[in-house]
Amino acid sequence: MTPFTRFLTFIRFSHTLFALPFALGAMAVAASSSGGWPGWRIFLLILLCMVLARTAAMTFNRVVDWEIDKRNPRTAARHTLLGKGAAIATCTASAVMFVVTAFLINRACFLLSPLALALVFFYSLTKRFTHAAQFFLGLALSASPVGAWIAVTGSLAWPPLVLAFGVLCWVAGFDMIYATQDVEADKREGLHSMVVRLGIPGALKLAGWLHLLMFVALIGFGLSAHLGMIYFLGLIPIPFLLFYEHHMAGSLDIKEINKAFFETNAVIGFLFVGIVVIDRCFH
Repeated sequence: MTPFTRFLTFIRFSHTLFALPFALGAMAVAASSSGGWPGWRIFLLILLCMVLARTAAMTFNRVVDWEIDKRNPRTAARHTLLGKGAAIATCTASAVMFVVTAFLINRACFLLSPLALALVFFYSLTKRFTHAAQFFLGLALSASPVGAWIAVTGSLAWPPLVLAFGVLCWVAGFDMIYATQDVEADKREGLHSMVVRLGIPGALKLAGWLHLLMFVALIGFGLSAHLGMIYFLGLIPIPFLLFYEHHMAGSLDIKEINKAFFETNAVIGFLFVGIVVIDRCFH
C-alpha cells in the first residue's frame, strides 16, 4: 500500500461520495435559472470545498478518537496508516484551505465557513455525551447542499433546506446501521449512540423511519424546486434500494452491513444527482 493510498484509507476518502452528489444536485438546481451551469470555476471550488471540509473533519475525528480507536477491533489498525502529528497537520491545513477556498467563492460562503467547520468538528465529540450522535453526523453532512446553493446564488432558499433535511435523515439512518458493528465496543468505552440507547433492533427500526422521511424530503425537494417528471420518475428505485439496505442490515452480518452501507448509499447518491441533472437538461 502506497503512502497516498494509506492516507486515503485513513480518511475513508471513498465515503466522500455520500454528501457530494447532494451538493452537486443542489448546485445544478440553483444554477438552472441562469443557464443551467454555474461555470467551471464555481464547480471546481465547490468540489474542492467538499473534499477539504471532509478531510479536515475526518482527520479531526481520527485525532480525537486516537486512543479509543486503538481499543476497538474494527478500527485498531487506523493509527498505523498515518502518524498522529501528520493527521493534526493535515487537519489544520485542510481547515485553512477550506476557509480560503470559501473566500474565493463569495462573501456569504466565507463568512459561513467557520460555522461549517465547527459543525463538522463538533460531531466527533458528541458520542461522548449524547445518544443523538448519528443525528449530529447527519446535520454535519446536511450542510453540503446548503453550502452549494449559497455558492451559486449567494443566498438561501427553501429547496436546499428541504434537501438538507433529507440528507440529515438519510445519513443518521445509515450511520445507525453502520454503528451496529461497534455497539459492544461503544458500551465498553462508555460512548453514546442510538444503537447503544435503543439496542440493535430498535435502532434499525428508527433508521427505517428516518429513511422513509428522507424519501419524503426528496419528493419535497422536487416540488419546492419545481423539478419535472424525469426527476420524480427517477426517484422510484430509491425506496427499493433502501429496502435492500435494511434487509442486508437485518442479517447482522458485518460483511453484508458494509456492502449495504457503501454500495447502496453510493448508488442512491449518484442516482439522485443523475436524475437532477437530466431533469434540468430537458426541463
